[in-house]
Amino acid sequence: MAHLTTSVEYALHGLLWLVDSDGPLSTREIAEIQGISPSFLAKIFPRLEKAGIVSASEGVRGGYRLARAADQISFLDVVDAVEGDKPLFDCQEVRGRCALFGGNPPPWATSGTCAIHAVMIQAEKAMRDVLATQTLGAVAERFDRKAPETYMADLRDWFGDRHDRRTARTGRPRREGPS
Repeated sequence: MAHLTTSVEYALHGLLWLVDSDGPLSTREIAEIQGISPSFLAKIFPRLEKAGIVSASEGVRGGYRLARAADQISFLDVVDAVEGDKPLFDCQEVRGRCALFGGNPPPWATSGTCAIHAVMIQAEKAMRDVLATQTLGAVAERFDRKAPETYMADLRDWFGDRHDRRTARTGRPRREGPS
C-alpha cells in the first residue's frame, strides 16, 4: 500500500454513486458526474469487479452495481483491489551498507528487524486497521445527511436522463458494456 494514487480516490467516489443507484451505471456516467476521465475510470472498475466489490452487466442497459452491501465494503477492500496489497515501506536494508563495514557488516548491525522498518510496519498496520473499519456505507450515510434532498432528487433525475438516453432505441440499437 505504497502511495495511494488517484485511482483509489476515483474508485471510492465512483462507488459512492452506486450505493443508492436505481440501476446499473456505466463508467462513462460515473465519470461524467464527477468530471473525470471515462477511460481512466474504465480501467479501475474491472479491478473492483475482480475483487468482488462490483458486478457488471453488459448491453445497453448494462453497467456496474455493488456486488455486496455498501456496509460490507471497507475502504481497505477498495485500496487492495485498486493498488494491490503492496507494503507501505520497502526496506532496502541500508543499515548493512555502512562504509565502516567494508562490505561485511557485523551481525549486530543487521540482526533482527531494522528499527526504521519496524516503525513503518507499525504505521502500515495502523493505516490498514483504520481503512478496514471505514465502510462505503458509512461514508454514503454521512454524504446523504449532508446533501440537501433537492440535490439527491436532481442526481436521480440526472442519472435517469442518461440511462433513458442510452437505452432509447432509435434506429440501430447501441451496444454499450459496463464502460
